Amino acid sequence: MKPTTYMAEQKIDIPLIGAHTSTQGGLHNALLHGATIGATAIQLFTSNQRQWTGRPMHKLALDKWHDTLEKTAMRAVMSHASYLINLGSNQEALLTKSRAVFVEEITRCLALNISYLNFHPGAATGDSMDACLDRIVKSLWSLEPLFQQETTLRLLIETTAGQGSTVGHSFEQLAYIMNRVKERVPIGVCIDTCHIFAAGYDIRTLAGWEDTLTQFDTIIGLQHLYALHVNDSMMPLGSRKDRHANLGDGTIGMDGFQAMMQHPALRMLPKYLETPNGETMWTKEIKLLKNLYGYH
Repeated sequence: MKPTTYMAEQKIDIPLIGAHTSTQGGLHNALLHGATIGATAIQLFTSNQRQWTGRPMHKLALDKWHDTLEKTAMRAVMSHASYLINLGSNQEALLTKSRAVFVEEITRCLALNISYLNFHPGAATGDSMDACLDRIVKSLWSLEPLFQQETTLRLLIETTAGQGSTVGHSFEQLAYIMNRVKERVPIGVCIDTCHIFAAGYDIRTLAGWEDTLTQFDTIIGLQHLYALHVNDSMMPLGSRKDRHANLGDGTIGMDGFQAMMQHPALRMLPKYLETPNGETMWTKEIKLLKNLYGYH
């Protein structure tokens, strides 16, 4: 595929490209870290992703966050919900705890004026996939009162690789959730390139992306795609294993990421790196993605 595949069709704008940056020393540091690596968008954890106890939101920290957000002009800021949350759990205690922690996460995002909250849909853990999906839907329905206020926050279901009993690895499963929730809660989808590749969607070429996005549009609707996690895959197509690799070092390869950056349906969507070796690689990978986009 030639680098200029789509360039003549569109005016070059500043691409929204970033990474999952560190909040060590304070939430605002995620914004500063993003600025140092050349990011125009970032993803962060608003609290420890592997603990049930959430981070308290003090006024001083909030003021510092909003001040830094204005100074860095970071756009399309996305929070990643805790890995512990399972909104489809068949274990009542875990489901109750997951729902409560998710509410806390939404509350923090609203206070921080964050654009997107990305979350893993859940896992069946011994129950049927259909029952798991129904519990996820009910979990999301319960959030409706939180969105009565005016807000730009949107929940994004992350596509999964399909490891174990996790749901969300097929567009049909995502559509099942979306179709039952979208009229009650602002919701959308975040495609993880590593995950959909591991789930069996071949995005190694322009033709592969075209086929994948046609399926997405038919089953879910491209208007519901809001962001992408940009990761190469250590594992082969359809492996159902989630193992991120640096761009070009995995089994997706650079042709796939070039097609992604230049595709008209994807060009303007925010993209967040979750690749390994962030401290040494993200500056280089952000620059690489900007070059593939046509922005220098």
